[in-house]
Amino acid sequence: MLSAFLSAFRTPDLRKKLLFTVGIIAVYRLGATMPSPGVSYGNVQKCLDTIQGGSTGVLNLLDLFSGGALLQLSVFALGIMPYITASIILQLLTVVIPRLEQLRKEGQAGQAKITQYTRYLTLGLGVLQASAFVALARSGQLFNNQCDQFPIVPQGTGIPDWLTLTILVMTMTAGTGVVMWLGELITDRGVGNGMSVLIFTSIAARLPSEGWKIKTTKGWGMFLLVIALVLVVITAVTFIEQAQRRIPVQYAKRMIGRRMYGGTSTYIPLKVNQAGVIPVIFASSLLYLPQLALQFFDQNDPGKVQAWIQNHIVKASAPEHIAIYFLLIIFFTYFYVSITFNPTEVADNMKKYGGFVPGIRPGKPTAEYLDFILSRITLPGALYLGIVAILPNFFFIWLDNQQFQNFPFGGTAVLIMVGVGLETVKQIESQLMQRNYEGFLR
Repeated sequence: MLSAFLSAFRTPDLRKKLLFTVGIIAVYRLGATMPSPGVSYGNVQKCLDTIQGGSTGVLNLLDLFSGGALLQLSVFALGIMPYITASIILQLLTVVIPRLEQLRKEGQAGQAKITQYTRYLTLGLGVLQASAFVALARSGQLFNNQCDQFPIVPQGTGIPDWLTLTILVMTMTAGTGVVMWLGELITDRGVGNGMSVLIFTSIAARLPSEGWKIKTTKGWGMFLLVIALVLVVITAVTFIEQAQRRIPVQYAKRMIGRRMYGGTSTYIPLKVNQAGVIPVIFASSLLYLPQLALQFFDQNDPGKVQAWIQNHIVKASAPEHIAIYFLLIIFFTYFYVSITFNPTEVADNMKKYGGFVPGIRPGKPTAEYLDFILSRITLPGALYLGIVAILPNFFFIWLDNQQFQNFPFGGTAVLIMVGVGLETVKQIESQLMQRNYEGFLR
């Protein structure tokens, strides 16, 4: 692998792409640490040091995806999450709105139009999320009302409050637009998918601090044991992420003009984890709703229902929370696979171009066969996603400390890091193979 890296850096155009990607990542991390106007950076740091590990409950996943920028209300506090949310919404609306489905079938021109809609929706979601986070910071709920003595957005500075809040929301929304632009720059001129690389960078930025926190609180023995378990989880995730069922497809020979086309053999790769990390994000979002609802009640005098929800649904180490989380992931895995992979459409396209599965008649029998295979491999994929996603919850119980709520060594973080790492390495590998270099995969 080291020789392959050296070969990549010896290739001028590939070296430029790698250095360009590293430069964009540096700019992204700089913006993630740059405080927004009107935010007291000193008070933010005092709050992070005062409360237990910066835990905020409802905002754990968002803070992890932003690389810790959300709690600091930095310029890039929203990170890439508004773009991810907008992409998921449009992907779901494609099944419902015929116009979007028609654009998706128009090829590159239609995809460019959908991308433009995604950008507009991203900025709209950025305004809403920035306003919500600024309101949480002003009310003290961003840090669970544990930092009332350190106001995040100080008042009485001589500048009207409405102007300060407006500039703060505009800055964070503009930061979302810049992050979206940086991601597209990496996709066009760098290596790998830009949005995925930025998420990978945000999660990786949390690893040293969270790992050192385990060492300082639990000692070297627990730290080394956690690292060993993390390596086992990463190995298992890597193995399953690359697992796929290959459906053989044979194309018949066709005479078009004076030329003979077809007669080739290929396959349809159906991955075990066909849904990726999307079901985990859906399930996490639904489980955040009870926590958001609790914010509207009196925190000092909760009722019996609110107390039960807090102890059994919101608490990450509660058995009820783990069971509901696991079942939601299984449900959303089947749901997302059903709307993203249409066996009937695939079978019709194969029939149009003279393709068929050996031993299966084209048309409806092929669609039924693909649906049967997909339902068989979706179950282990859903169970795998659920097990990996609830691993951090068991880490909370095992470590017995609330300061590890942002534990980045399991669940969604590992799925994203392994997936992005494999995708980027394969892209570098393909470019090396084009230049007859020995690649990463042996």
